[in-house]
Amino acid sequence: MVSNAATHSDLSIPAIPLRDVLPWAIFSGLLLLLAIYFVGAEQGATAVFKGMYVHEFVHDGRHLLGFPCH
Repeated sequence: MVSNAATHSDLSIPAIPLRDVLPWAIFSGLLLLLAIYFVGAEQGATAVFKGMYVHEFVHDGRHLLGFPCH
């Protein structure tokens, strides 16, 4: 019986240096912190926008993530 299965004896995953990954990790972390700020913003003294626009836009997300808002 003949097998058509390919053999991958020389398969290797290239190593990515930390120096190449670190800027993307920092950028992603800053974006996540910004997203958490907007979801968790109380629209108080530290709010970027006046009014309740951001609060109402992310209201259901706040409950999903466990942020108290009532």
